[in-house]
Amino acid sequence: MSGSFSATAATREFAVTARLATATAMLMFTLIVVGSVVRTTGSGLACPDWPLCHGRLIPPLQFNILVEWFHRLIALVVGLGLLATAAWTGWHRETRARLGGLAALSVTLYVTQALLGALTVWKLLDPNVVSGHLAVALLLFATLLALGLIARHESRAVWQRESVLRARPPGLLPLFGLATAALWAQAVLGGLVSTNHASLVCPDWPTCNGDWFPPMLGLVALQMSHRFGAYILVAVLALIAWRSRGAADAPVRTMGTLLFLLVFAQAVIGVASVRLGVPVW
Repeated sequence: MSGSFSATAATREFAVTARLATATAMLMFTLIVVGSVVRTTGSGLACPDWPLCHGRLIPPLQFNILVEWFHRLIALVVGLGLLATAAWTGWHRETRARLGGLAALSVTLYVTQALLGALTVWKLLDPNVVSGHLAVALLLFATLLALGLIARHESRAVWQRESVLRARPPGLLPLFGLATAALWAQAVLGGLVSTNHASLVCPDWPTCNGDWFPPMLGLVALQMSHRFGAYILVAVLALIAWRSRGAADAPVRTMGTLLFLLVFAQAVIGVASVRLGVPVW
């Protein structure tokens, strides 16, 4: 009886962790999107000080200032959600044993992210700092998402967990891991292209200034590395979509196809950005 109660309590604890981590991850995704709006609208220095904005908690009601201030406000809410997730995870023995490391890593990444956000302002939008800010944001998002998914998995009954493991096609998990790393690297490369103002150093596509294989020098090398990375990523996700068809688990099959459709759409948007002269929208 005691064992059954303990198992039920642990299941509930993992379920709450899953909800907290997933909600915080979604807020983190929103923060990344708003961060890109800050970048594309040139609002990065609309608040020239940190943590206040023009020396005030509530800044002047001007568009660029409000864009940057809203970005900071969401970051604060993400921090509160992360604090709640880490506190709940650390307070309970079962969740602490299984997820304590991920919770600690997420807190460390958040603190690093906040410091990089401050440095972005203090260093007047230094390209390396801005790109590092994006890189850590993506790692934090992935960590929160992993924490939520693992907690959700642990909140299921034992037989459900075993059935999921049996349904995994051989070799598919390493492929997803490779795709995750490649997606992160490609996003960081895209951030470097943007912060170094290299988006239109090759104003045409698929060639670069009329060359299929231009000299890999300076900003051209950065732009072409981003393009070659995109080609590799499309190939990897096409392979995952093909391999996922043999999965017994329907969500895995669906996710494999969805990932390929998303990377294809992303590639189309990337080409359109060049062709249209990188419009903000």
